Amino acid sequence: MRSQPVILVHGLGSSFEHGWREPGWIDLLGDAGRKVIPIDILGHGTADAPHDPAAYADLEQSVAACLPDEPVDAIGFSLGAILLLTLASERASRFGRLVVIGAGANVFRTDSHAELADAFEHGTQPENVTARLFIGLAESAGNDPLAMAAVLRRPNEPLTAEQLGRVTCPTRVIIGDQDIAGPADPLVDALPNAELVVLRGVDHFRAPSEFACIDAALDFIDAAP
Repeated sequence: MRSQPVILVHGLGSSFEHGWREPGWIDLLGDAGRKVIPIDILGHGTADAPHDPAAYADLEQSVAACLPDEPVDAIGFSLGAILLLTLASERASRFGRLVVIGAGANVFRTDSHAELADAFEHGTQPENVTARLFIGLAESAGNDPLAMAAVLRRPNEPLTAEQLGRVTCPTRVIIGDQDIAGPADPLVDALPNAELVVLRGVDHFRAPSEFACIDAALDFIDAAP
């Protein structure tokens, strides 16, 4: 039985409470006897929420600052998954096992988020359905829309295969077969020690609340009920 602390890193527009406690992750990990380290990414939840995109240039540092001295198991969704992959590529020894949810080929892309950022800034509803879902998510989590826009406009470079090749800890990639972040194969192929779990009939936003996703993640870190 593994006993390492667990960090959970939410996605864009969410928070620790909204993204992990509400779907039941925290209770399940507690039942398994695992200590959970709460993390709100800069701009989200209880964290500071600056409106300057430059403040988010090293966004992964808001996660790194919460890491204990001992190794952790880590689970991240969407933006949180990308931040964890970035950190694990720089300090692999800090991670025991890593689960990334809702991440795939998108980690290599430089997609423009201008429409979504504009919508957050001006309080408008974009035509893009996915963008509207992100706005609804951020509203339900109580996040500052101007901070969300700043996160989206931050200086940012995609991950590279070379970086991902340094993520040596055992990694499980979990993704829905209808997820906009997919396909997952390019990410799995770039990771030295990864396995893939595909959730049938699941899109990006549903994944963290799906029992199949929760079971696959907790089983991998030896915390399944």
